[in-house]
Amino acid sequence: MAKRVAICAVAQTPFEQNAWHKRFQEMAIDVVEPIMKQTGVDFNEATGIETIITCSDDVFDARTISDCGLTDAVGAHYRCEEKIAQDGINAIGYGLACILSGHTDLVLIVGHTKESQSESRYMCENLGFDPFYYRPLGLDFLNVAALQARAYMAKSKVTQQHLAEVVVNCRRNAAKNPLANARKPVTAAQVLRSPMLCDPIRKLHAYPISDGAIGMLLASEERACEFTDKPVWVTGFGNCMDSYFLGDKELTENFALKLAARKAYQMAGVKNAGTEFDVVEVNDCFAYQLPMWLEGLGVCEEGKGGAWIEGGGLEKGRINTSGGMLAGNPVMIGGLARAAEAVIQLRGEAGDRQVKDARKALAHGTTGGAGQHHAVLVLEKA
Repeated sequence: MAKRVAICAVAQTPFEQNAWHKRFQEMAIDVVEPIMKQTGVDFNEATGIETIITCSDDVFDARTISDCGLTDAVGAHYRCEEKIAQDGINAIGYGLACILSGHTDLVLIVGHTKESQSESRYMCENLGFDPFYYRPLGLDFLNVAALQARAYMAKSKVTQQHLAEVVVNCRRNAAKNPLANARKPVTAAQVLRSPMLCDPIRKLHAYPISDGAIGMLLASEERACEFTDKPVWVTGFGNCMDSYFLGDKELTENFALKLAARKAYQMAGVKNAGTEFDVVEVNDCFAYQLPMWLEGLGVCEEGKGGAWIEGGGLEKGRINTSGGMLAGNPVMIGGLARAAEAVIQLRGEAGDRQVKDARKALAHGTTGGAGQHHAVLVLEKA
């Protein structure tokens, strides 16, 4: 890219099972105020934030056009505010476009979800499917993921023991992340004994219900130095939507993910995804998705997910250092959480889980049943 865009600050709330004590507006304020404190940014008409991008979902917020309830909390009552209703990582792509187009030079991103407000996750997820053919079947992200998991496990020779190792590694990393929801270590035996949710997916294979919020400040290259001395540069972004009807796609093909990754890598000049990234954050709502998405991203060889786990891929210390989605992030901002961890790692602020000399990171987000939509982000240290 001729011009560059920096992420200058990140703020996150702790991710909780049930943040009953906070309205979502309060959660937004809890990330906006730290960003202002970190950077000194304000909403001055001449030099302050002009564009705000929020990430939320009407169903989880239990109101139509739910971003209207956020405008004052994020400073948007006298500013431009746009809403992302896909995974929140797309807000970074949107902010990138806003700045590179010359429309603005500062973008504030605020994403939130309170999954605990919904009577059931199923009711929300069922609305993500075609209303005539698929919703009446009772589809949700879990049972569609189970179909995909069964097909992928056969293709890539991934076993229940492999999936147990994925969960154990996730919890090991999450134990070092004070913001993670599920931080208690587990053994492979505990994972293998956990109740079956939808064959072959067990309870400990699935990410827990979570509430939380994330904020970021993006700035043009010309202004980044005003707000930080440790900018993290957005060097690549790509996203892609797969076929609308479930029956129109091959569940293990990773079509949308591969195309999104190709776009991001081309923009960033990435030649070998398997070796170039020091940090890789993957949006793994279910345990089988970690190796499957890594195959689609080119970090793991196609069809070799099981062999990658057996070969010690999980122990190399660069995959989902945050604990990933399996450690608990809300569904609408899971990818944004992946990007936040990548930024923290590249800034050298990850504490006990810090990857030594991290300079380039990959962050991934996905929404919809069986990976309906994917987005890929490449970040680099100055």
